[in-house]
Amino acid sequence: MFRTRTHGMQAGRTIVAIALLLGFVWASGTSVHADQKKKKAAPAAEDSKPKTIDYSNIVWPNPPAIPRIRYEAWYASDRVQRNLKGNVNKKSGWMDRLAGTQTEQEVYKLPFSLLEPYGSAVDSKGNLYVADQKVGAIFIFNTDTRAVELIKNGVHAHFVRIIGLAMDDNDRLFVSDPGLRHVLVFNKEHKAEDVITEGMVSPGGLAIDTQNRLLYVTDLELDQVLVYDADSFKLIRKMGTAGHKHELTEPGEFAKPAAVAVDREGNLYVADTWNNRIQIFDADGKLISTFGQEGDGPGYFGRPKGVAVDSDGHIWVADGMQDRVQVFNREGQLLIALGGHGLLPGQFQGLVGITIDKNNRVFTTEIFPGRAQQFLYITDAQAEELKKEREAERMKGTVVKAEPAKPSVPAETTTAPHQ
Repeated sequence: MFRTRTHGMQAGRTIVAIALLLGFVWASGTSVHADQKKKKAAPAAEDSKPKTIDYSNIVWPNPPAIPRIRYEAWYASDRVQRNLKGNVNKKSGWMDRLAGTQTEQEVYKLPFSLLEPYGSAVDSKGNLYVADQKVGAIFIFNTDTRAVELIKNGVHAHFVRIIGLAMDDNDRLFVSDPGLRHVLVFNKEHKAEDVITEGMVSPGGLAIDTQNRLLYVTDLELDQVLVYDADSFKLIRKMGTAGHKHELTEPGEFAKPAAVAVDREGNLYVADTWNNRIQIFDADGKLISTFGQEGDGPGYFGRPKGVAVDSDGHIWVADGMQDRVQVFNREGQLLIALGGHGLLPGQFQGLVGITIDKNNRVFTTEIFPGRAQQFLYITDAQAEELKKEREAERMKGTVVKAEPAKPSVPAETTTAPHQ
């Protein structure tokens, strides 16, 4: 299980992150000056390689504890500069720009950037999908090469305000759009093939139970979780009671439910945002348990907006007001936490979403810097192996060659003669 040791972690992580950031800035500045002196453009092959930083020493909890979460990367924009047609171009000279003689193909444009990312999902190839309501597009990040594709409003579909994403086992992408009061369904070629509207007013978070073939949709205005057949898209049932203006607090009721997640057994986890709690249901909709309450201490919630479940059954909750991620067991016991307000690796500004893929990668989204961050969850089994390896290394350093025991009485003694 996770270690609950969290005191003193923030200072260590901040120092490490600042050192990394300064090193990156120094390296970038050195590279720029060198290029100016040589007056040579970098080779095209070098430009095509993703620029990465080694974040491997940013872990939670801090050493010497066994790490359970490792920072890996972040995503914010396209890695290349493009013109209006999407072609890569060099920046035109200042004289050409002043004279207005450059052609459309030579126009310099900034990269496509995340502005207000919300929901995220991961396909079978490990690509990260992020819905950005302000850009009006779904960013598709190749997590290996950092190349970016977009599903664009007005090109591939019509969007007004996209929020939630979910991916099924056939790489069908589900996209909630409360502005249009529906959920769009894209096939694996990213072509819109269906739309779900029945019973929706303001669809938000999405989750798919691939075993029981259920699609869960939170509705922030209705204070309900809508349950659909994941193949026919027919509405099966509604969870919660509508029409009470987000005031219901009884177990099984919701107030602005923002997100949902499903575990391997088909249990449903709901981020009941305005009630500052997580509610757990079985696949038939029966309430199992709830945990959480309002507060700013460890284990408390400010506004839980995202929820995900890892391969060991731990519950990860993204808190939008406190800008932190907390991890709990099924009993609601806090196991570990990370985050806090800031822009350094592992900090958040306007945290809204979290998702975990089959490779134990954890992705978060935050709206104010407009970025997604990637972490690696180290499973219980992996942590146990690391513990055994560490114990073995410790034993190698402490074993010494045994020496023969010394006699307690000298070998030769003198005795007085008998009288």
